[in-house]
Amino acid sequence: MTLPDPEPRRTPLRRMPAVEWSEQRPTWREGSPAVIGAALKRALARPSGNWFVLAASREVRADRPFGRVVAGTELVAWRTPDGAAHAGPGACPHLGAPLCRGAVTGGNLVCRWHGLSLGAGGFPGWDPYPVHDDGVLVWVRLDREGGEEPLDAPVVPERPEEGAAITAVESLAGRCEPEDVVANRLDPWHGSWFHPYSFVGLTVTEVPEGPDPHPDRMVVDVGFRVAGRLGVPVRAEFTCPEPRTVVMRVIEGEGLGSVVETHATPLGVDARGVPRTAVVEATVATSDRVGFALARRVAGAVVRPAMRMAARRLWRDDLAYAERRYLLRASGRWPG
Repeated sequence: MTLPDPEPRRTPLRRMPAVEWSEQRPTWREGSPAVIGAALKRALARPSGNWFVLAASREVRADRPFGRVVAGTELVAWRTPDGAAHAGPGACPHLGAPLCRGAVTGGNLVCRWHGLSLGAGGFPGWDPYPVHDDGVLVWVRLDREGGEEPLDAPVVPERPEEGAAITAVESLAGRCEPEDVVANRLDPWHGSWFHPYSFVGLTVTEVPEGPDPHPDRMVVDVGFRVAGRLGVPVRAEFTCPEPRTVVMRVIEGEGLGSVVETHATPLGVDARGVPRTAVVEATVATSDRVGFALARRVAGAVVRPAMRMAARRLWRDDLAYAERRYLLRASGRWPG
């Protein structure tokens, strides 16, 4: 695929090649199980410091609590009047009421069963967890569940400056483990085949080689389909800063520096003992184009919902991929 000229044109849209889905060049030889498996193994070996993505920063509020189970641990999160995010056990220490259904008053969680007020300083039998709010996502540190040497802060990917970007976060859940989500993202070869509505002419141009490759990344040339044959060609790299995160960063073309972060958060197991994992995907888009400033002004009403919708459509397909991978692994039939 031909990338954009160094001098930007009036519009980032390009006319993409007209190729029928069945006439694409097969990519199964390049996307070998050995290459994907080696990249996954290196990613899973990286330290997380026991940090897990809990939610989008926008979801943790000062007027009501937010609840989620992470790695089998019931959690509740809220903000104090100073804007700081906090998280603690999701069950009230009095009689076990769900604090996510309580209230936030004066910066404290208030249980609806008997009115017990819980603050960021804790309560006998109820100790808050370390929390990190990076402005896009809220992370929580669970040392017992993580089992690693704790880090003071999570490994947060480098992003465009917040004031010059549009940020959208979408979250879905599937029946699989975090490694199945990460493995999906470390297989870019499936892009144009599995997602023809979004990607055109995806070509992997660089893969990590050797036992300890540097830099440990995959590079792709791809056209992001906008409408019909119109699309935006870019070059992007895929890297894993920690074991439950894959980052796609635009390194050439429109939106230089924009990132899509895919975070895999283990939730626990369902009634049948099948693991469930949340995909929390953060898109942080930027551009030097004059029109991007206008897009930022209408981000809340127009652009951000469209970005979330695009991520949701992709992940409905990709969760099927991840769930299938888990099913085959669990039954001893995974060919990788």
